[in-house]
Amino acid sequence: MRDTVKWVVPLLAMGLLVACSKSDESAALGGGYAAAPSAPMREVAMADAAANGAASTAREKAMLAYEHDVEIRLPAGEIPARLQVAQAACNNSKFGECVVLNVSQRGGDVMPGGSLTVRIVPAGVEPMIKLASADAELGNRSTRAEDLAVVVRDNNVAQTRLRKELERLREFQERRDLAVADMIALSKQIAESEAQLEAAEQEGAQHKRRIDTQLLTLNFQPPGGESGRSEIGQAFRDFGEILSSGTAWLIRAFAFLIPLAVLLTVLVIVVRRIRRRKHK
Repeated sequence: MRDTVKWVVPLLAMGLLVACSKSDESAALGGGYAAAPSAPMREVAMADAAANGAASTAREKAMLAYEHDVEIRLPAGEIPARLQVAQAACNNSKFGECVVLNVSQRGGDVMPGGSLTVRIVPAGVEPMIKLASADAELGNRSTRAEDLAVVVRDNNVAQTRLRKELERLREFQERRDLAVADMIALSKQIAESEAQLEAAEQEGAQHKRRIDTQLLTLNFQPPGGESGRSEIGQAFRDFGEILSSGTAWLIRAFAFLIPLAVLLTVLVIVVRRIRRRKHK
């Protein structure tokens, strides 16, 4: 009996140790399976962040110059006043920095209308359109954009190159051992480089202005029916002028043909006399 107990107790202890080791291993494996999905999730999150960062970088690199054309239809009698209101709003910077570039107005009964072209900050485009089209009908509208990224990059490269060139030329100019001819040539080259740099800086400023502000053209014109009636009425009013112009043209043509007719008559008479003499 004692021998049996001696063998059974070690066996039970070993069984308990194996069971504990398996349970610990299972727990470890379970923890591993639970943690495994977190790695792909982190990769997806990192990929999304990278994509968002790339999109943001692309937006920053895109240097777009926007231009808008808007057609506004309202009665012909209201066009001059509405044109003045829109122009005053731009001159007074009502919706932000704004500069009037062109104003035109067509009076009379033939296709009355007008147009206003301004350069305005992006935030002021829609408010300006809303002001100009209040209680009116919005017609065709178009928006186009020109990407100036390459042009701006080339301009920056040219400015950097010219500045470095000027710096080297001025260093040479400070030397004491230069001959007079070299000094004259060097001064000429410096003047040319300065002129090129100034032109490049002006071009860069224009590019920046086109990117920071947007071109907006408001075209005012009467509705289609009113415009058609104006054209018909003008056609009747032009009838007399057209008739007189046509008559004058015919008179001029007749006056031009008279000498030709006289010349042909003389030629015919001469030819007939020659033929008669031959027959005799």
